[in-house]
Amino acid sequence: MSQTQTQTVVAFDEVKNLIDTNLGHSAWREITQDQINTFAEATDDHQWIHTDPERAKDGPFGAPIAHGFLTLSLLIPMWSELFDVTGVSTKVNYGLDKVRFTAPVTVGSRIRMTVTIADVQEVKGNGLHLVADATIEIEGQDRPAVVATFLNRFYA
Repeated sequence: MSQTQTQTVVAFDEVKNLIDTNLGHSAWREITQDQINTFAEATDDHQWIHTDPERAKDGPFGAPIAHGFLTLSLLIPMWSELFDVTGVSTKVNYGLDKVRFTAPVTVGSRIRMTVTIADVQEVKGNGLHLVADATIEIEGQDRPAVVATFLNRFYA
């Protein structure tokens, strides 16, 4: 398994062998004001700390910040960069546990994700339930933006 921006691809029958495997880091992604504004439109969350760059300069973070749920939603494309399972009929994002937004992501920041496979269990319907510990880092910062337990299901 690579610890870089290489995607780990495994067959369905091999997924159980990945417990405690660190999948490495996704590529860096820059957070733009356009992304933030688009997310604000989609979610009807127009709080000034996100959408008013002039006012946000004098706010608590010194710049507009991404919505926590915008940062969290980027988990999906970063997960796809890191991991795939072959020999399956269905892949399901099953949910999240223990989500925390631990640091703000200011506009212009770059983020990436690192993931460790924490557990894999068999489920009904010839499926696997995969538990992944995900951390979305902010370039140059000690504290991550998001820490979450990401749940996935794969069916053969």
